[in-house]
Amino acid sequence: MRDEVLLSVRGLHTWFELRRWGFVRVGHVHAVDGVSFDLHRSEAVAVVGESGSGKSTLAKTILGLHLPTKGEIVFDGRAVHGQEDLRWYRSRVGYVQQDPYGALPPFMNLQRILEEPLAINGITSQEERLRRIRKVLDEVKLTPFDDFLPRFPHMLSGGQQQRLVVARAMILEPKLIVADEPVSMLDASVRVEILQLLRGLQAKHNLSVIYITHDLSTVRYFCERVFVMYGGMIIEQAPVGELLRNPRHPYTQALLAAISDPDPENATRMKEVPPGEPPSLLHPPSGCRFHPRCPAFMQGICEVEVPPDFQPSTGHHVACYLYDERRQAIPAASSPA
Repeated sequence: MRDEVLLSVRGLHTWFELRRWGFVRVGHVHAVDGVSFDLHRSEAVAVVGESGSGKSTLAKTILGLHLPTKGEIVFDGRAVHGQEDLRWYRSRVGYVQQDPYGALPPFMNLQRILEEPLAINGITSQEERLRRIRKVLDEVKLTPFDDFLPRFPHMLSGGQQQRLVVARAMILEPKLIVADEPVSMLDASVRVEILQLLRGLQAKHNLSVIYITHDLSTVRYFCERVFVMYGGMIIEQAPVGELLRNPRHPYTQALLAAISDPDPENATRMKEVPPGEPPSLLHPPSGCRFHPRCPAFMQGICEVEVPPDFQPSTGHHVACYLYDERRQAIPAASSPA
């Protein structure tokens, strides 16, 4: 069962049209530009990258909140196309937002917040609603029930609010959870608790999880595979241990080098970071989108052709001409311990 594909994404593009003065077409923002991957049942994958790399747009397109410009999403063997497919699909996918307070309606108490998705999906029995609410609150450790049910979001701590967001994502018993930076707005101690909670729910219910983050230091504790995004594309993917030990793409190496390390010598040592800024997704660079910032840039190829996926080792895919066997490969440096 673990090897069965739950979600298949093929050639996904999400572009947003820009207009000046409301009617003059300026162009398209290529927020997601040709993403393909398979997600297996009970598997957790992380999507990492800088702000503006397309992570959240990819997540919202997978959730059906943005309609893809091109490409296909197949969930549990069924292609997701029209409104009927979307309604069926959304009842099987949960969403954990980044900002728990902004994600919760302030005028609803906890009971109404959790009842709303049940009512929308046709569960009319009040007894069944309360049974599901009590079950999910117990799983996210918001007890005693009678104490929490009448509370409003502003009466909860940040960690409790995020537990409520997780409970709402779990209330319809989904097969897939998309968590968009679920711990970035929480205190360090609470972050561990929320990640452990999500990991426990995944194991208990055989959930698949897509974990969106810019913090590579957390993925080793939560995911089996990592997808690295840059400029709207996935440029490297590998099992989490392999990617952290041996990053291949120069951009992934830079991300790992930037991880905070509690070493006193860092106070006097400047870390090397790629020059420049992430590319404009309105006018993305030709060829490899990282080539204007890449320390291993090869003139005549990197700025001309978009690199395909190469596989330097089993299960490790990287879109970089350094690993084209037809060319003289330059070994990539391993990440610092």
